Amino acid sequence: MAKSAEAAEAAAAETVGQAVIPLVNSLQDIIARLDGEDAAGLELPQVAAIGGQSSGKSSVLEALVGRDFLPRGPDICTRRPLVLQLVRHSAAEEWGEFLHAPGRRFHDFEQIKREIQLETDKEAGDNKGVSEKQIRLKIFSPNVLDITLVDLPGITRVPVGDQPSDIESRIRTMIMQYIKHPSCIILAVSPANADLANSDALQLARLADPDGSRTIGVITKLDIMDRGTDARNFLLGNVIPLKLGYVGVVNRSQEDINFNRSVKDALAFEEKFFSTLPAYQGLSHCCGVPQLAKKLNTILLKHITKMLPGLKARINTQLVAVAKEHAAYGDTVESTTGQGVKLLNILRKYCEAKLYYSYILLFFLFLAFSSMVEGKNRVSTDKLSGGARIHYIFQSIFVKSLEEIDPCKSITDEDIRTAIQNSGGPKGAMFLPEVPFEILVRKQIVRLLDPSLQCAQFIYDELIKISHGCLTSELQKFPTLKRRMTEVVSNFLRDGLRPAETMINHIIEMEASFYFL
Repeated sequence: MAKSAEAAEAAAAETVGQAVIPLVNSLQDIIARLDGEDAAGLELPQVAAIGGQSSGKSSVLEALVGRDFLPRGPDICTRRPLVLQLVRHSAAEEWGEFLHAPGRRFHDFEQIKREIQLETDKEAGDNKGVSEKQIRLKIFSPNVLDITLVDLPGITRVPVGDQPSDIESRIRTMIMQYIKHPSCIILAVSPANADLANSDALQLARLADPDGSRTIGVITKLDIMDRGTDARNFLLGNVIPLKLGYVGVVNRSQEDINFNRSVKDALAFEEKFFSTLPAYQGLSHCCGVPQLAKKLNTILLKHITKMLPGLKARINTQLVAVAKEHAAYGDTVESTTGQGVKLLNILRKYCEAKLYYSYILLFFLFLAFSSMVEGKNRVSTDKLSGGARIHYIFQSIFVKSLEEIDPCKSITDEDIRTAIQNSGGPKGAMFLPEVPFEILVRKQIVRLLDPSLQCAQFIYDELIKISHGCLTSELQKFPTLKRRMTEVVSNFLRDGLRPAETMINHIIEMEASFYFL
């Protein structure tokens, strides 16, 4: 009875998994096509595989698929995040599909490997560069369980090829961008032939998941540990406890790969290894790739179920916001004539309500936006805006910057005495001549240039803000037109700034030269 109940529960879980996990995969494909702003707040449940360089991470993923399909080599192999969606289906056929090549099926897994390499080189270069842009691969097979994993670049400390000197910090930052989200299950891969207590993967996982509630530890290369040692205590969680536990696996070595030893043969060797080694007796639940696949499938399904209500609420909230935005756009204008009329109406409203050509003080010619500049439109009680802000810049900021100039700061008594003596020549003077004053004040007039140019820049910045605020609600419906109008107005104001700065320079030069005419 107990076994039949467990079998029924497992069958029910598999049915739910076959429905829910592909649904999340579809959402991930949709979000992948959106930009960062549109996808904000929609972190979907997924599993991220992290580990140091040559930790055996790629071998683990190939073992989960049961096929050799990832680029391999002695240096860094994963140079772009690979989103791997495993989809179980009943047919005997196996194939892969890339999101960047819709409608195309890759039945040859060597071809999948080449496509990953080509896409990696296209974005990250062919000399070990790394890119944050994802590659999305979906594999359909009767031999896999429904799992979604993200294979992230391995942590490396020494730059090679075209890698920058800070490659380690860049990769760590990239990894943290994935694993910091509570929706992400962390698959921390560590080799057993290294110091597990100092594992890069476990250290990063601890930063993102301090209590270990969403981290699964994977210990690889158990077959090449030092003689007389084993990983039993780690697998039992006695060294670094993780709530989701550990799984130990045996990888294909580089020699196995060079001699084309199949993943199937490697899995058979792994099964024999765990069944014959006394240290791992009684640990069948946490040893081997098949157990890892079951564990990942079960944990991911539970995690999705847990995250689903919040995810549904966030999607509904964004749907309501998008529906409101869509309704605000009004009816679609199909005809060319109708589009022309719409454009003219928008431009007329923009010009009549906001824009006219004028000038403000201090020799600064600029575009004024009448309603906002004169304070006749959208008067705010919270902060200064439009013309009031420009007035504040002139009367407060500019005046204050002039008042802060100490006219005597760079002039010493000795300078004044020397200037007076020089102006008298060989004869003394009974009265104070004007020439020393003219000489000394010339230097001070030049000091007015920087505050004046700064004031012009402030006014320009404020006019740019005003122009952005003048965009009518109708323009929000046409982002391309909005962008072009913003560019035109910004360029026009920028073209006005240059002659204004030239005029300010000329005024200061004339004032400084006046006393020598």
